[in-house]
Amino acid sequence: MEFLKKKVIRLLILIACVVGCCSQVEARVRQYKWEVKYELKSPDCYKKLAITINGRSPGPSIVARVGDTIVVHLKNSLITENVAIHWHGIRQIGTPWMDGTEGVTQCPILPADTFVYKFVVDRPGTYLYHAHYGMQREAGLYGSLRVLLKEGESEPFQYDYDRSIILNDWYHTSVQEQSLGLSSIPFVWVGEPDSILIQGRGKFDCNTPGIAAALCNASNPECAPYAMTVVPGKTYRLRIGSLTALSALSFEIEGHNMTVVEADGHYVEPFVVKNLFIYSGETYSVLITADQDPSRNYWASAKIVSRPSNTTNGLALFNYYPNHPRRDPPTAPPAGPRWDDVAPRLAQSNAIRARRGFINPPPQSTDRTIVMLNTQNTVGGLLRWSVNNVSFNMPHTPYLIAYKHNLLNAFEQRQPPDGYDAAAYNISAPPPNPNATISNAAYRLKFNTTVDIILQNANTMNPSNSETHPWHLHGHDFWVLGYGMGKYNGTTGKLNLVDPIMKNTVAVHPFGWTALRFRADNPGVWAFHCHIESHFFMGMGVVFEEGVERVGELPSSIMGCGETKGFYKP
Repeated sequence: MEFLKKKVIRLLILIACVVGCCSQVEARVRQYKWEVKYELKSPDCYKKLAITINGRSPGPSIVARVGDTIVVHLKNSLITENVAIHWHGIRQIGTPWMDGTEGVTQCPILPADTFVYKFVVDRPGTYLYHAHYGMQREAGLYGSLRVLLKEGESEPFQYDYDRSIILNDWYHTSVQEQSLGLSSIPFVWVGEPDSILIQGRGKFDCNTPGIAAALCNASNPECAPYAMTVVPGKTYRLRIGSLTALSALSFEIEGHNMTVVEADGHYVEPFVVKNLFIYSGETYSVLITADQDPSRNYWASAKIVSRPSNTTNGLALFNYYPNHPRRDPPTAPPAGPRWDDVAPRLAQSNAIRARRGFINPPPQSTDRTIVMLNTQNTVGGLLRWSVNNVSFNMPHTPYLIAYKHNLLNAFEQRQPPDGYDAAAYNISAPPPNPNATISNAAYRLKFNTTVDIILQNANTMNPSNSETHPWHLHGHDFWVLGYGMGKYNGTTGKLNLVDPIMKNTVAVHPFGWTALRFRADNPGVWAFHCHIESHFFMGMGVVFEEGVERVGELPSSIMGCGETKGFYKP
């Protein structure tokens, strides 16, 4: 009997050890080897040079678990261009030099060089990666980054399958031609995109007058509509990211409702939409159940909103198995909402709240408020965007290195203004003084303080015109405290301090304002900018420095430009 008793005890100890070991699953190191180069691609049937990763655009998807280390060996084979890749939504806690923002956290990766990005993904959610050098993102250098929960943990919602798609707009003119036009006198605008891509596929009308037959082939399999195959009765988590260069989009799947459950890596109190408004840099997870007539397929559609665009809607197929994935639906694609109807877009913005049980309450007061008036201006005859009449230019020496090595002559030291003359300024009229100044100065934030940002939209240089601007903050998530139309009056009555969602990208609507709050608790230097490629290129951004003295020793691999030319050690 005693022998049996001891045997049972040993067995129980063994089981406890096995269970304990299983619950302590070690984080993995995930290695990737990427080659970035130009290749001829026809994502919308029109052949042009695109920047690819290992021959693909969108690039390879990264799927990891919380706590994993991502290591990307990036070889730049562009021959005549530098490159850098930003890990959009990853806060880079402890590794600010891996943010991938050329001019802010690193020198660019030179042609023929290989750079190693290494960082930890510390929380679950839907994220992105993309070029952050010049306007290269819109040339095809982008992809998805999905971080799963640790083994054994579960989401607060249920689904059968997990899928990801990226929405993008596509231009046939090159990035070089566009950037030249934006920085020329007379000014040459980039125009509306030629097509909308869903997961890297779109459709341009090859019969458009002036299009050479050799350049456009409507039957090219590269531009066959993307098909998301679903099993009838199953529920899908669809992770949707937007990396448009210009466009705000409305995304919908014909005949199906979508339940929004996640935004930028944070759980949302679920709400149902027919169409999802999504702005460049945002990510959402929606739940969709394949509960319609299974004998046919359905359209997925992405339409440009907030701009009077003549670009054809992007189309994909919601393919009910076992229907053929190339079988078009018997109905016309959904037309989508009116492009100029702001009310439903503002309503969706206000509907996004933190999920009960997952609320991270914001600080109830702030230490500093920075009001940012977004305007269009001119500088020396050049058309620019500015914040509080200051248009941003990137210095030759990255801020992170300059601050850490005390190279403070590398950029201006007088901080940008914390506000504008709100009482006198009429946001509904073109700027009374259209001239702005150019600066590369940064905001210095006291470490671990609470900062409020009020994004105030205004009229452009054109009468009765105000544009939507999606603003993205590197290195942080922020609480979205509220939105409003007209001029922000400084009162807190409309601000949500109870259950605001946390995000890294948010829109400020035409002639409106958006209020954000964040903690300056991530040592480093971080960009905050409009995620529209041409707007950031034209000066719509700022930089925040916080606690840089707490940053560890910088790797020499991020150096080699500006005043750091002698710092690089291969």
